[in-house]
Formats: sequence, structure tokens, C-alpha cells
Amino acid sequence: MSFYSYKNANSDACPGMVNGNILNGLNQRVCIQVKNVYDSCMQQEQLDDKEIVIENIVPLLPGNDCQNPMNRQCTCACEDNRCSCTCPNGPISHQEAVENAENSPNPLPRPYGAWTFESCRSSTTLGRISNLSVERLADRPQFARVRCTVDVPLDVLFLDQRCQEWMGQTTVTVNKDILLCIPDDSIIPFTLESLVSAICVSGSYIGNCTFEITVCVTVVLKVIAEVDIMVPTYGFCQVPPCEEFAENVCDELFIGCLP
Repeated sequence: MSFYSYKNANSDACPGMVNGNILNGLNQRVCIQVKNVYDSCMQQEQLDDKEIVIENIVPLLPGNDCQNPMNRQCTCACEDNRCSCTCPNGPISHQEAVENAENSPNPLPRPYGAWTFESCRSSTTLGRISNLSVERLADRPQFARVRCTVDVPLDVLFLDQRCQEWMGQTTVTVNKDILLCIPDDSIIPFTLESLVSAICVSGSYIGNCTFEITVCVTVVLKVIAEVDIMVPTYGFCQVPPCEEFAENVCDELFIGCLP
């Protein structure tokens, strides 16, 4: 079974909705260490005609059998060392492209002729914060003006004149000047973390490894501190045994027949 198996549903030892008095079963207070989010906000913006310079350019090459060595079951059409691949489990990452290129038995090509922009998107959800400035406000206790620069890492796909697909890396930089609730100074310092997402709408190559793109960027900023908090609990979880997969279609019907 699992916590959410129909055979284990509504058990007092499982997470989920509480039926009846929520205080029944509380038996201890536990001190746990967690990331406490004091404040958070999200901003979304469209950046038009943003120039980006890509680096770490690698070709999108599969292995000897024209299959991705990461067992992603890619469908590839290859000729010499130029391949076009479709991966059902999502786009290939830059790290996978680097590993494929390193394992290629053929000499690696170089981008040839004119480049054609295909797409780009954020390569991670973790943004990089720099130039952080926190100025507390005298007229608004516990609030501060927060200014920072957030770098959003991007993976950029493009084609060369031989129709070989390539991937490069770059960053899009956005500046933030916002108000956030900041905890009082204590022995436990607070930090600022960012969650980011970016998807390119369009782009064009302007030369010298530089693209001009229109990109939609989402940035979530969080004021976080590692704290110890006391919470009431029902005790430790009782982990149920796993439920083996079987097409026992009658089980659910039998449950409905019970008086």
C-alpha cells in the first residue's frame, strides 16, 4: 500500500484530511528546522529586443547508435555527424549535449555559415542574485527597500547553415527595486532567494555569437531564514508496505458490496 492507497484511506496514521476533532491524537511537541518564508513576491515582465551573447556552444549529437546515452529513447535521423533528434521526455539539457559531444566517435563540427534562432528557455529555476542592497524604512517597521540584480540562466537552441542544431548558454539580467517585509536582526541571518522562469517568444541572430530576443521572464523573490520552530504533532508516520501492481478489478467492487 501507500499513504494514498484506497486500502489505506482515511487512516489516522496517514497524512491527509482530518475527520472529526483535529485535536484528537496530538501527543507531543516537536522542534523542527525549516526554512521560514517571511515574505515573498512575484514579478513578470516582457523584455523586448534583449541582446544576449551565448557561450559554451555544443552540437546536439546522439551516440553511435543515433540514440541518446541518457536512455531517453530519442528518435534521430543522422547523416555523418549531423543529426536531428526528437526526445519524448522533453528537450535535451546542455549538460546532456556536452556528454553526447564528448562521447561522439566523430570529429565535432563547428557552426557553419548563418545561424537561425530556434528557441530558448531557462535552464534552472534558481536565479543568481547580486548587487543586493537592503534599506530599512523608518516609517514602515519591518519593511525594507530591496534592490538587487537577478541573473536568469538560459539555454539557447539555434541552427547553422548546414541545418545542424546547436545549444549555447547565456543569462538574462533583470533589476529589481521592491518592498519586502524583513525580520528583525538576530543571531539567525535572513537570506534572499530567487525562483526564475523564462521562455523566449522570438529571436534573431545579429552576428558575433549574439542574438536579439523577446523573452517573458518571471522572478519570485523570497526572504528566508533557517529557524527552529515548535509544532504539535500526532507522532511519527507509520509507513505502510508497498502495494504491488495488479489488475484486481474486483477489489473495488467488493468494497462497494460490504454492508
